[in-house]
Formats: sequence, C-alpha cells, structure tokens
Amino acid sequence: MYITLESDYAVRIISCLANRGKRLDAKTISDETCVTIRFSLKILRKLVAAGLVISFKGTQGGYELARTSDKISLKEVIEAVEGTYMLNRCLETNYACSRTFKGECKYKQAFSEITDYVNAKLESYTFDKFFDEK
Repeated sequence: MYITLESDYAVRIISCLANRGKRLDAKTISDETCVTIRFSLKILRKLVAAGLVISFKGTQGGYELARTSDKISLKEVIEAVEGTYMLNRCLETNYACSRTFKGECKYKQAFSEITDYVNAKLESYTFDKFFDEK
C-alpha cells in the first residue's frame, strides 16, 4: 500500500517551500520538485484551499507556507489531496458491513485501531523535522 503520487508530490511541494523559507513562483516549485507545472498548479490549489499555502497574485506573486513548518504535519498535507485517511472503507460513516455477526465487526475494530495509529504518526511529523538546522 502506497500513498498516491499526488500526495507524494504535495509533500515535495510543502518541503520545497519549507526548505526555501520564502515565496516561490510555480515554475520554480515545479523545477525544484520535478513535478510538471500543470500538476504543481493543481496540487497548489488544493494546498491553498486547505489553508496550508498562501497564493499571491501579480508580478511579485507566488506561493508560500501559510504557517511555519513546525505547524504543518504530514497528515494535513496528505489529507489536503486525499481526504481523511482510513485504512478501510468500512470506517466510513454510512458503510453497511456485511461481516457483522454479533455486535460490531471485529475487523472494523482492528482497522479503526490501525487507522488511529497511522493518523497519530502522520500528525507527529511536522516539516521542520525534515531539515537540518540552518
């Protein structure tokens, strides 16, 4: 099981902005992350909508982090492009489980515990932890 390529690219984009620590234009972000300009712009729109990146228009425009890198987690970035992380679709609110025998499905309990663990780990990693001190 892997995160999607879009999530991987979103992590690269946030890392690029965090590492540079200043406003960058989309072309520079694209070049530095090896993500096509078209796909970079698509991901940047999602990151802006999620409140992780700020977009500036005009000749001095570009993109920068909306918060410091120690306030942005891997979980937030992945969820900005993927939605809420769940190990299995049975954890969705309106999912009808066909494995329920007597009470709650034991698989759902296990999937829920694993999901909680993964979410907590993703939340614990902020982008400041990925760079050497300057």
